[in-house]
Amino acid sequence: MSVPDYMQCAEDHQTLLVVVQPVGIVSEENFFRIYKRISSVSQISVRDSQRALYIRYRHHYPPENSEWGDFQTHRKVVGLITITDCFSAKEWPQTFEKFHMQKEIYGSTLYDSRLFVFGLQGEIAEQPRTDVAFYPSYEDCATVEKRIEDFVESLFIVLESKRLDRATDKSGDKIPLLCVPFEKKDFVGLDTDSRHYKKRCQGRMRKHVGDLCLQAGMLQDSLVHYHVAVELLRSVNDFLWLGAALEGLCSASVIYHYPGGTGGKTGARRFPGSVLPAEAANRHRPGAQEVLIDPGALTTNGINADTSTEIGRAKNCLSPEDIIEKYKEAISYYSKYKNAGVIELEACVKAVRVLAIQKRSMEASEFLQNAVYINLRQLSEEEKIQRYSILSELYELIGFHRKSAFFKRVAAMQCVAPSISEPGWRACYKLLLETLPGYSLSLDPQDFSKGTHRGWAAVQMRLLHELVYASRRMGNPALSVRHLSFLLQTMLDFLSDQEKKDVTQSLENYTSKCPGTMELLTLPDGLALPPVPFTKLPIVRHVKLLNLPASLRPQKMKSLLGQSVSAKSPFIYSPIIAHSRGEERSKKIDFQWVQGDVCEVQLMVYNPMPFELRVENMGLLTSGVEFESLPAALSLPAESGLYPVTLVGVPQTTGTITVNGYHTTVFGVFSDCLLDNLPGIKTSGSTVEVIPALPRLQISTSLPRSAHSLQPSSGDEISTNVSVQLYNGETQQLVVRLENIGMEPLEKLEVTSKILTTKEKLYGDFLSWKLEDTLAQFPLQPGKVATFTISIRVKLDFSCQENLLQDLSDDGISVSGFPLCSPFRQVVRPRVESKPVNAAEGGRPGEPGHVKTLEAVLNFKYSGGPGHVEGYYRNLALGLHVEVEPSVFFTRVSTLPATSTRQSHLLLDVFNSTEHELSVRARSDEELVLHAGECQR
Repeated sequence: MSVPDYMQCAEDHQTLLVVVQPVGIVSEENFFRIYKRISSVSQISVRDSQRALYIRYRHHYPPENSEWGDFQTHRKVVGLITITDCFSAKEWPQTFEKFHMQKEIYGSTLYDSRLFVFGLQGEIAEQPRTDVAFYPSYEDCATVEKRIEDFVESLFIVLESKRLDRATDKSGDKIPLLCVPFEKKDFVGLDTDSRHYKKRCQGRMRKHVGDLCLQAGMLQDSLVHYHVAVELLRSVNDFLWLGAALEGLCSASVIYHYPGGTGGKTGARRFPGSVLPAEAANRHRPGAQEVLIDPGALTTNGINADTSTEIGRAKNCLSPEDIIEKYKEAISYYSKYKNAGVIELEACVKAVRVLAIQKRSMEASEFLQNAVYINLRQLSEEEKIQRYSILSELYELIGFHRKSAFFKRVAAMQCVAPSISEPGWRACYKLLLETLPGYSLSLDPQDFSKGTHRGWAAVQMRLLHELVYASRRMGNPALSVRHLSFLLQTMLDFLSDQEKKDVTQSLENYTSKCPGTMELLTLPDGLALPPVPFTKLPIVRHVKLLNLPASLRPQKMKSLLGQSVSAKSPFIYSPIIAHSRGEERSKKIDFQWVQGDVCEVQLMVYNPMPFELRVENMGLLTSGVEFESLPAALSLPAESGLYPVTLVGVPQTTGTITVNGYHTTVFGVFSDCLLDNLPGIKTSGSTVEVIPALPRLQISTSLPRSAHSLQPSSGDEISTNVSVQLYNGETQQLVVRLENIGMEPLEKLEVTSKILTTKEKLYGDFLSWKLEDTLAQFPLQPGKVATFTISIRVKLDFSCQENLLQDLSDDGISVSGFPLCSPFRQVVRPRVESKPVNAAEGGRPGEPGHVKTLEAVLNFKYSGGPGHVEGYYRNLALGLHVEVEPSVFFTRVSTLPATSTRQSHLLLDVFNSTEHELSVRARSDEELVLHAGECQR
């Protein structure tokens, strides 16, 4: 026997083997449709008896295996069912001849046979026959199952007669010597009259009768026969058959202990009439003359309580522990015979299935290890694949998942062995997929995002590389890209720098033909491969939603109640609300974005690769609001460290927008990376409110921009700063150009000014304007421009600057006897802002030390469009920096004696501190022209 049946289990010893085969040309679909119906009749109760008969169907069975039928009767083909198509009476004789030829293949062992003919109608089909059944078609064959039941009953009749024939003690008759095929030549010329030979014949026949009893549903009888056979065969050292007797004993005991079966087949084996096996065995059985144990002496579990009543020291059912011991003994006997390798291998498999039920994994692994090293003849590649696959399944059965995966992978590699002319890459790929759980691998990258890495990374990487290669050889580049992406994403920490370069280069080669997507890949067998987003290329550590620039931030108009009062709840404070909304509040951000305006999100990213990482098409993933993402491309240097990246987009509608993540294209693989799935990411919130659209105002002025940037105490940011230099007393017009650069009409405008804190005393209005003409042009449509003018007038007191009057030695003029010390001559400590000019340096009036500075902020509050309806406005601030230089000084004051009571004369010395010529005019029309630096009275 050369072909092992790896699916064998202990309970198969009680089955009758029936082969179902097609004769002639029968379509595979039709054959298996009928085969499925035939094999459904696998157990029937025998009429007028409490026994059950079990049938094992095979559609392929090597005839040479049937030659071992005397050694173990369940290996013998006892029934043949053939299926054929025949559509005319002319074909019938030829068809029937083929049926007879098929019978001759198994002829020596067959009990009975049947031929099922489909398609033949007419006179031939109407003739009643026992061995042939005619059906008009494969659809119209309702009685198939009934025919099979009748067929099984006929098998039982033959089996029972053989059992009775062999079991009856025929004293005086010689018992024939049963042999296995390879023994026949060894027994030529033996002394058939010796006691040793007779014992051997008796022992082998007892073992054979035990097999027949087991098949006939007489479990208890078979146990007795096996015990006797063991004793007889042990006494003559007939080790091969002793092993078979021990295995029979084990099988019968397993059937008794585990009525549900050990093969893992669906549905437990039910005993007829739901009678317990021991009870069924205790009933009277006709023809059991040679039972050595009184059935009445048996306890309910089938073991004799009083050992003194046992005749011939025969024991009953083995305990679960003894079953394994006897299996070990049987296998040790089989191992003595080179030609019994298949028997030994199958016995190991049966023992493993029993141990799996007993949950004795370590002992089971010993049997399996033994099975691995059993040498059979030179196996074909297909048989090797089957052998390794079954070993894998058995290791899985006993919980050795990694060992199971190892053999499954060996089977996969065998599918594409160099010796195979057409390698089976699909079968290889399918088997490799089945090894993944054993190596703590899955196809979902989510399983690798949390916690420590499970499994051996080096083995996992090897396996993933093999999956990539197998899928490429299958001609499925999308699958290769998915597996390679998975390898890069989940094993990045374990790849060396060179491996990272090699893997990414391979990935780019694959994606040049088939880009990586975020679609679910479904294999033909229904297995789905989830997408693999590259959350580590680059790694994102921080996500921050940015507020709009100060000039574009929307502000809410103050209501009469004030902003602090919430209309949502009548309570000032509720711990329930605070608690339940805590998480929501932590994600919601306290600023707003505006519909139609560019919004920014800042990511802190870094590149873990040892080479420059090019990220293309990086943009935002959002929900809640229609959002136009404006993708960016970036290039990160090797092992860059944290690197800021700003992603932008434009909300197109209003509502609450949530930034869920970002999308990238790296190495040709498109990825959607969700923030919820990123480990160790920091975010200050991801939800922000988008308010209706507002206009955008751009301001330009007739004055040059200032290098001074104003810092108002209120913290407002000033978008534009302008500066101007004026002489004291001078007035200048500032023309402000207002342009609506947004998409909404500008409907409202308010202008206010604020002079920043100054110690200078201002005389008159510093800034003045009239808005009426400008507002007449409103609403200002997008792209339109309006102007309005602001008057800047500076009047300051420069009299208290000590360094201006240092060179003038005037002790005052005595008026009315009082020494008049001019208030303009008082020495005042200079301000910190004004840099004192040293007299030694010859500080001239008009130099920077004499300049005074004025600063003011012009605020433009404007609104329009849908945002105005909702009560929002924007504020634009213009900073004004004015440097004032002194123009005219009155350096000396004196009076002349009055000549009339009507008028008096005041004498003033006027000093021109500018670098220009100027004229001084009093009330009279006289003008006094002063040159630069000149002083006149």
